[in-house]
Amino acid sequence: MSTDTSVQENINPAFVPEHVAIIMDGNGRWAQARGLDRSEGHVEGVTTVRRITEEASELGVKFLTLYTFSTENWNRPKEEVDALMTLIVTAIERETPDLIKNNVRLTSIGDLSRMPDFAAERLRACMRRTSACNGLTLVLALSYSARWEIIEAARSLVADAAEGKVKPEDVDDALFASRLSTAGMPDPDLLIRTGGDKRISNFLLYQIAYTEIIITPTYWPDYSRADFRADIAEFGRRQRRFGLTGEQVTEFKNNNPKP
Repeated sequence: MSTDTSVQENINPAFVPEHVAIIMDGNGRWAQARGLDRSEGHVEGVTTVRRITEEASELGVKFLTLYTFSTENWNRPKEEVDALMTLIVTAIERETPDLIKNNVRLTSIGDLSRMPDFAAERLRACMRRTSACNGLTLVLALSYSARWEIIEAARSLVADAAEGKVKPEDVDDALFASRLSTAGMPDPDLLIRTGGDKRISNFLLYQIAYTEIIITPTYWPDYSRADFRADIAEFGRRQRRFGLTGEQVTEFKNNNPKP
């Protein structure tokens, strides 16, 4: 663990986000900048996943959602996709004993039916092994697309409406959210994107309506525990207004102090 404690000391446990989502970008560029094959960047990125998962657990984050493989990623060169699939499931299997040891539950969101059978089966086996853990929930967004997720939710509601199970007036935020792949999870409080690009890339579009966003130029393989703590500390300094004025938020907090 990093010996830099200056940032960690600035983190108020009361302001640690319950749910952090991360767009892990920059693996390929990290490798290319070093004259390496892009796959080497993905391998190094797995090490970052481990340290950030550990740090999130230690800080008290309850949900950590990692954008691991998007539906658009299926359009990458076949050699890179095949290598990624093998790397992902191999890394998950290798880390599963430590996940269990640290009480981390593994789950996933996305269209797993598009994944190769060997990868999907091995992933599900690891999720079953960690299903009894009740600490941090590590959510891997695999073969994931927010538009796909929203369309699937709409199809589900339309099918129920056709059978008379749902009326138009029944559809509200809560009902729609219950049909998303993140049902049962709180919306992300904080979204971090590494690699410097300033876009959402089809990630959790419905869920991040009022999520705080931090974009860092640091490539994912170089993203450290100290970087993560700095971003958590920055989150704690922000005032989340949810459409209200700053004065209204302050008044509400003064009248409803946390125990």
